[in-house]
Amino acid sequence: MKFSREIELRGHIVDSGILAKVMDCVVEYNGDFETEEFSLGRQKTDPSYARMQISAKTPEELTQIISELRRLGVLVTGEEEVTLQNVIKAKVAPEGFYSTTNHPTYIHHDGEWIAVANMKMDALIRVDAATKTASCVVQGKLLPGDNVVVGEEGVRVDFPERPREIGVFEFMGGEVSSERPSKTMIRQIAKELLQIKQSGKKIALVGGPAIIHTGAAEAVSAMIREGYINVLFAGNALAAHDLEYSIFGTSLGMDLRTGELVSGGHRHHLYAINKIMDAGSIYAAVKTGIVTSGIMHECIKNNVPFVLAGSIRDDGPLPDVIQNVIDAQDAMRKHIPELGMVLMVATLLHSIAVGNLLPSHVKTICVDINPASVTKLMDRGTSQAIGMVSDAGTFMPLLLEELRALSSA
Repeated sequence: MKFSREIELRGHIVDSGILAKVMDCVVEYNGDFETEEFSLGRQKTDPSYARMQISAKTPEELTQIISELRRLGVLVTGEEEVTLQNVIKAKVAPEGFYSTTNHPTYIHHDGEWIAVANMKMDALIRVDAATKTASCVVQGKLLPGDNVVVGEEGVRVDFPERPREIGVFEFMGGEVSSERPSKTMIRQIAKELLQIKQSGKKIALVGGPAIIHTGAAEAVSAMIREGYINVLFAGNALAAHDLEYSIFGTSLGMDLRTGELVSGGHRHHLYAINKIMDAGSIYAAVKTGIVTSGIMHECIKNNVPFVLAGSIRDDGPLPDVIQNVIDAQDAMRKHIPELGMVLMVATLLHSIAVGNLLPSHVKTICVDINPASVTKLMDRGTSQAIGMVSDAGTFMPLLLEELRALSSA
């Protein structure tokens, strides 16, 4: 005796590889499938349709298979409504709560399919019965009385299909290679960035201190000034070394203009922090003329919001750094819905942190001199990510050059 359920698939399920993923998943978990109906789109833009019977030897095996298939975007025929349970204790979820992906998600509740807002991976779904709305919430934000989704029945995920047009994200294919033609790739990234900008979405930079050390600060400053970067996520280090460069002309004890070591220069980042502390904030230091150039200067002059998230390694830290990591998450999360692209450049930990907050549709560019770091950054669950093994001091100036060329064409 076998246990079975019927599923449906719609969309560009063949050329996007989703149908093959479904079949592979069923076989991997020792199940069987029978295709009851299949309709292939006749034109390039036509969707396809498949109806399949999925079976397994035990109810437990079938549940496991269906659970995996849901995350590939299948629609389970005869889907029941979601099960909701109340939170009894703050930050403690009911057993068996639904853990989210970062793909668009819907719940079947009160006779309707409701879109879940603010999607991110590894969160829960909280439902407001009064307003018939649902949203992602992290476990640490749960309060007594919250209704959260338990189990997977009544939850539908829209697995992202491959875009019909071949662009840089499709060409790169999720691979990491130092042998790609960098200038060509950067030109394509610039085109994608301009398209996102024209659509009204914003571009964020997650930047590390290597941007300053490698001489890319002026390019990044220009990108902020010219409207190509609209949000900055970073830590204490990028800001401290950027301010050091503005005040003293040094970074890591070296004069970036001449390339020569400066006697006592290793103290300059601490001296810079001290000056900002005395001013009260980076904003005050810019307004009073202590800081007259650099990335932080351009953010303040051009009303570009920034979130500086602290870590246990920070010197100082600067007064603008948010030292409570949960508060830093909340501050970054406010900007996520506006984003269409994120540039992650030369900072592994901050980039992974931001990647965990992103829905899957946000395009992500991961750049680092270390191939292993690029691979880790790309493995954030997004379907729209490419990686480049490159020095920040090479990548950012070339990107600015291509943006200017395309914008003036």
